[in-house]
Amino acid sequence: MFAKLKRAAVFCACLYLGILMVLLLLQRTLMYPAPQADSGDWNPTWLNREEAEFTSSMGNRLHGWYCEHAQPRAVILLCHGNGEHVAFMAEELRYLRDRFQASILAFDYRGYGKSEGQPFEAGILADGLAAQRWLSERAGVPESSIVIWGRSLGGAVAVHLAASNGAKGLVLDRTFSSMVDVAASHYPWLPVRMLLSDRYPSSKRIEKYHGPIIQIHGKVDQVVPFQFGRALFDNAPSVDKRFLALDDLHHNDPWPEETYLAVEQFITSL
Repeated sequence: MFAKLKRAAVFCACLYLGILMVLLLLQRTLMYPAPQADSGDWNPTWLNREEAEFTSSMGNRLHGWYCEHAQPRAVILLCHGNGEHVAFMAEELRYLRDRFQASILAFDYRGYGKSEGQPFEAGILADGLAAQRWLSERAGVPESSIVIWGRSLGGAVAVHLAASNGAKGLVLDRTFSSMVDVAASHYPWLPVRMLLSDRYPSSKRIEKYHGPIIQIHGKVDQVVPFQFGRALFDNAPSVDKRFLALDDLHHNDPWPEETYLAVEQFITSL
């Protein structure tokens, strides 16, 4: 009996270590599920856009779409989530440009869309800084005068950019206190706090940003649980900040009209 229990314990331990090793090796594959590069609509003829091409400080070529407004009230840098690229964003870009009367750059991180390289935290943050610099030069405004908008993973990028270079305002959509917090909530039986390579400590980084913030999060979000969005907001030192807690908003749901109205008022106030 004892021998059987010992064999079962050894089997369970080996299985656990095997799962741990697989997840350790595949953690970036799981964190960055970039769509196929040829998916989406890369030629939306109805979208007036400029192909933005620039280089990260690490040397990789990056790509995005710049949608210019003739008389912009704001200049926006849009940092998307980890499961999309710009070819899925044409409708959204046209809507945001027209609704907010803004010139907008949406760009792809390394390994996404037409951008070169493989995604990892330091590289993606460097890509964001390059996008902010390109948009500043193209739109003719200081980097600190750009509204930085990030959703999910892009929220972590947006926080880093605002903390590093400043921002006119920060729009955060269903993002998190840290990637470690989110991963640990999904895998409580694994030591992810010790092993995760790309950590995105947004709660720490946001301490360096004191400008205006509007943050949106759904109470039923199962991808980035609500408490991690709230923790990020609570750690922001800004005195000009607003948190919209939506009862029925899931992680990938479209915003209701009242949320667009709130963000529109936020951008107008800037």
